[in-house]
Amino acid sequence: MLRTTVVWGALLTMASCGPGGPGPGEDGRPPAAPAGVTAAAGSATSVHVMWNRASGKPEVTRYEIYRGTTKVKEVPGSQHMVDVTRLKPSTGYAFSVRARDADGRLGPPSEPVRATTPAATAADGRAPSRPERLRAEAAGSRAVQLSWARSADDRGVASYDVLQGTTKIHSVGGAQTATVVTGLRPGTRYSFTVRARDAADNVSPGSAAVRITTPAGPDDEKGTATGTGMAPTGFRATTHRKDGAHYLDLSWTAPAVDGVITEYQIQLDRKPVTSLVWGATPPRGRATYSFYVGREAGLTQRVWIRAKLPDGTWGAFSAERTVTTEE
Repeated sequence: MLRTTVVWGALLTMASCGPGGPGPGEDGRPPAAPAGVTAAAGSATSVHVMWNRASGKPEVTRYEIYRGTTKVKEVPGSQHMVDVTRLKPSTGYAFSVRARDADGRLGPPSEPVRATTPAATAADGRAPSRPERLRAEAAGSRAVQLSWARSADDRGVASYDVLQGTTKIHSVGGAQTATVVTGLRPGTRYSFTVRARDAADNVSPGSAAVRITTPAGPDDEKGTATGTGMAPTGFRATTHRKDGAHYLDLSWTAPAVDGVITEYQIQLDRKPVTSLVWGATPPRGRATYSFYVGREAGLTQRVWIRAKLPDGTWGAFSAERTVTTEE
């Protein structure tokens, strides 16, 4: 079975080691640069920074957050978001994140992301209204989609805080009234609330709590292709032949998530054969990819694709497609 790693743009190679070879991080290399970094203004003086939680080896024990070249925050490896405060209104900032492992090795910085704080509002002591009609819908066994009615504010809502229980887990822009919470556990009950924040950092009362239990669902890590949560949609697969070789042509639309999806896995007949990783900005809308599958004519195979979500977990597989190389 063909096994390869494909790199799109200027990328890091994600090659796997053979039996008996050193695993990732065992050769003394530092952690990789965090992926999926995003930044959004939370108020006139704060920005919410998020990134993909790292998995595998070497284990990340700390993340360092930089504003330009200045380190402004440091959080445990279990955390993948932070609010950077004490910023200036109406100012553009660039943020990056670096990972540090248990041996103290500091990895390279992520690609910088930019955010601009809104203008300050003078003598604004009035908080936005409480978000209403909060709803939750399971998106597979490991994610929940939340939506709510827009809050009112005399100066405008700058952002919404999303809380799981009493802990803030996310922040979205004031123009957004829906988000997807990922990285959840199957068959688990959760409670979420939302609160609105204006540019002066006035915070509304929390919405009424919405409670939801994620379905038990299939275990995505076992390679099943029956899950539907956070899966690529519109998946198509065809083949073509060139110079006696056969190629598999794929196209799909990325799952609708907060953040950036930079990695996909392709499976043929339930076995992983290719990892696709973007080092630059992924294409918007439909993505396409073609790769070599051998010289055997008349070979029929089943194909799936799944995305690594911004929180570092794998989403569900796409619909199954069957292809046959040309005779």
